[in-house]
Amino acid sequence: MDKSNGYEHNATTFIRCRSKGVNGVGAPSVRQWARSLPANATVLDVGCGAGDPISKALVNEGLTVYGIDASPSMVQSFKQNFPNIPVACEAAEDSSFFNRQFDAVIAWGLLFLLPEETQKVVIKKMANALDAGGKLLFTAPSQKMKWEDAITEIASISLGAEKYKELLTASGLSLIEEFEDEGENHYYHAVKAA
Repeated sequence: MDKSNGYEHNATTFIRCRSKGVNGVGAPSVRQWARSLPANATVLDVGCGAGDPISKALVNEGLTVYGIDASPSMVQSFKQNFPNIPVACEAAEDSSFFNRQFDAVIAWGLLFLLPEETQKVVIKKMANALDAGGKLLFTAPSQKMKWEDAITEIASISLGAEKYKELLTASGLSLIEEFEDEGENHYYHAVKAA
């Protein structure tokens, strides 16, 4: 089974389409979120891809970033873009998350690529990887829906806002806010109880 959900096979296309520097879709929203974190916070980027623009936005805000991605090609590109940042080639559901806790975890454009049961596992794992008071930010449509991924043509699944809220609560997180960015990506911003 392809743990990268088709992204290894399409890595070159994805990297070319996604790498737009500081102005890539989502980067302004991620920068704003990063400013809500403590100075020098440690952030795990789950499904980091090549790191551009999301990890880049976090680094530019002075945060200490760690990355994981299931695609070997994406991880190789990430290493070239950020040679001093720890990155692991692991699927989110299998990752050890560097065997550490983080001030924040972000999963931009990842969860809905995973099967429903895997999404549940990954949300719980991300919550467990947060320090008390840590923040989680992820993207997924607010509507419950299925569609074909534009790059991989593999089914994507949004569990919908109500289900995501339920999963966050069950994982010990409180939803702070929901918002959308310039690309109409829907964000869930949650915090772990202190």
